[in-house]
Amino acid sequence: MKALLPACAIVACLSSAAYSQSELDSILSQVTKVKGLKLVSSSTPQPPTDTACRAQLGYPCYSPQEMQNAYSVTPLLQAGYNGAGQTIVIIDSFGSPTIENDLKVFDAGYGLPDPPSFTVISPLGTVPFNPLSKAHVDWALETTLDVEWAHAMAPGAAIVLLTSPVNETQGIQGLPEFLSLEQYALDHHLGQIISQSWGTAENTLFTPAGLQVMNSFQTLYEKAAQQDVTVLASSGDTGTSNIETNGQPYSSPTVDFPASSPFVTAVGGTSLSADTSGTYQSEIVWNNSTGASGGGVSQQFGEPSFQNSLPASVQATLAGHRGIPDVAYNADPNTAVLVYASFYLDPKYHGYYAIGGTSEGAPQWAGMIADLNQLNGHPLGFLNPLLYTAAANSTQAFHDVTTGNNGFNGIQGYSAAAGWDFATGWGTPIVSGLVAQLSAQP
Repeated sequence: MKALLPACAIVACLSSAAYSQSELDSILSQVTKVKGLKLVSSSTPQPPTDTACRAQLGYPCYSPQEMQNAYSVTPLLQAGYNGAGQTIVIIDSFGSPTIENDLKVFDAGYGLPDPPSFTVISPLGTVPFNPLSKAHVDWALETTLDVEWAHAMAPGAAIVLLTSPVNETQGIQGLPEFLSLEQYALDHHLGQIISQSWGTAENTLFTPAGLQVMNSFQTLYEKAAQQDVTVLASSGDTGTSNIETNGQPYSSPTVDFPASSPFVTAVGGTSLSADTSGTYQSEIVWNNSTGASGGGVSQQFGEPSFQNSLPASVQATLAGHRGIPDVAYNADPNTAVLVYASFYLDPKYHGYYAIGGTSEGAPQWAGMIADLNQLNGHPLGFLNPLLYTAAANSTQAFHDVTTGNNGFNGIQGYSAAAGWDFATGWGTPIVSGLVAQLSAQP
């Protein structure tokens, strides 16, 4: 979620504003060198198996079924709770011109049903897709990840993709348009779950105009809570390190907005170890050459009541402020998932890409909440108080991640610890354990 690029470790090390076709050919022919983005299978609608990825590439590429198993979503799906009757709303810039086809190929490759409906709405208008534009390619990949993997966790849920014609970049640019899209979603009651895989360092909004936008988002998020709409956001991909609007890094720890909003459930990142059937083995904080889990202490928002029960050692660091993330999810590009994309000019680059980043987590959490909404017979709505109560009442609701640190780019980070921490929050979901806890709460 660096530089208000999509919150995903995809093409994040590429700096040119646009690619020539020769540059694109060169980049994509060496995709193993691109941070977090690797073309692992081209010109085929069939994804490679995880076994093949491990043997040939040296890292896993988890299938939807493996991820469902790892986080105990499978029992819900087998019982018929697949998000039916729910709608997930996804917010992105530009979108992807091939997303409907790509979702169908992804579903066919993994044996998933098509969603009951998939709608793309652009109430602010559109701009022509330019496959040689870095911004357009970045957001097309982000859109592909968001849509395909929200659907993977909730195959029975409808999906609404809202697109903006403005590129969201570091600071305020693009945020007013996203605010308008989310207001549109609430006004038109499009769905009970909103997934946001983007953000900017809070500090880039510490201007009169930026604070006004933040306050407007806060008003909207409070309205969403009143309407029982769950709002999720990725916590960022550079640990405690974020950059200013001038492109230079801040010299001390920062966190990203909107993840830092108390009305938003912030999703951090882990490196997941599971076998080729998806049996959970272990997790650590995501932190390697590809990126790190965003987390830390908000400089804008006070401590919300749902964090008041965190232990004294945490309270000393919070110092009366909001801490993030709330929860976590697999995010390491070296423990990747795959997306299918076909928006490139040259068909030889149509295929399955290994991908990662905390923007993998927000849409998958959105899918799981759709499943839980169906199970409960009502929307869970504002999620954070429920999650903190669930964690306090049971050790079977989350995989507690206790190894690793999210310091990055020379900026001091926070170490994982038992219970809630500033690198992975409560940890990653054990959905079968969350069921009883969330069902028991009003």
